[in-house]
Amino acid sequence: MTITEKTAYLKGLLEGLSIDPASENGKLFSAIIDTMNEIALSVSDLEEDTAEMAEELEMIEDALDELDETVEAIDEDIDDLCDLLDECDCDDEDDEDYEEEAVYQVVCPTCGEEICVDEELLEEGMMKCPACGEELEFDLSDLEDDDEHSCDCGCDCGCEH
Repeated sequence: MTITEKTAYLKGLLEGLSIDPASENGKLFSAIIDTMNEIALSVSDLEEDTAEMAEELEMIEDALDELDETVEAIDEDIDDLCDLLDECDCDDEDDEDYEEEAVYQVVCPTCGEEICVDEELLEEGMMKCPACGEELEFDLSDLEDDDEHSCDCGCDCGCEH
């Protein structure tokens, strides 16, 4: 028996007692039963709302479980890719080339454009400025003389170890 049904039963009992609704006791019992009826209806509404929220919560939990499984699968795929990349030597050579290759900045005396050039381009001795087309010449003779006097240890002290 629900609370609403119990309240209706109490109301029937009150009516069966033949208490005058206009008397003090009749008014009191009627007010108590009416209040209990309103409380019962509110509780009933709350129970319905709770049941709906429980269903929605269950749907959210299911969706979160699916999302968690998807994230775990993606995480495993990323781990597998990282493992493959760590095992693969194909990109190591490229990294070494870039690490060893020196890049220099040259400023065009005509337009002031900063140009990045590598050693190969410097060794050619000349190039055109990409901004203004001015012919730029590079004199590396001073650098070659410095290389002859530097030691192999990288300290540039001028000695030969």
